[in-house]
Amino acid sequence: MKIRIAGTVNDSIVDGPGLRYAVFVQGCSHRCPGCQNPETHDPMGGREEDTDALIAKMKKNPLLSGLTLSGGDPLEQSVPCLELAKAAHASGLNVWCYTGYVWEDLLARNDPDQMALLREVDVLVDGPFILAQKSLELDFCGSKNQRLIDVPASLRENRVALWTPPVW
Repeated sequence: MKIRIAGTVNDSIVDGPGLRYAVFVQGCSHRCPGCQNPETHDPMGGREEDTDALIAKMKKNPLLSGLTLSGGDPLEQSVPCLELAKAAHASGLNVWCYTGYVWEDLLARNDPDQMALLREVDVLVDGPFILAQKSLELDFCGSKNQRLIDVPASLRENRVALWTPPVW
């Protein structure tokens, strides 16, 4: 399946906990002022890749603990991102996803493709980047309005359940 991406990082340590395979999708309708990846906004930018090729690259690194879908906005390419997320879970990896959409709006919209992807995500970092709320002190997000949502717990409990890092 084809997906338009800006790029990948084979060993990210900033896009979620542990060592991660990060896929930066191309295309974002939010176009947040101050976005750290403004080159990903244009849906026709970047390059086209095959999801099977990305999955093969992800599987080559035995040290990975997870897949991070970022961008751009992965929910604007839900179907190919779902394929990546399923492959990650099949390989024993967790899945994080960054989106400019807000959880409650996604549930209200109830788009079947977006909901299928959400059901395959472990942690969703939701909300637009807001420059006035930017903070370098936050773990895994850029502005104070963004939340790290434990998706399985939130769906099960029918309320937003925030992700908490494990205690070592």
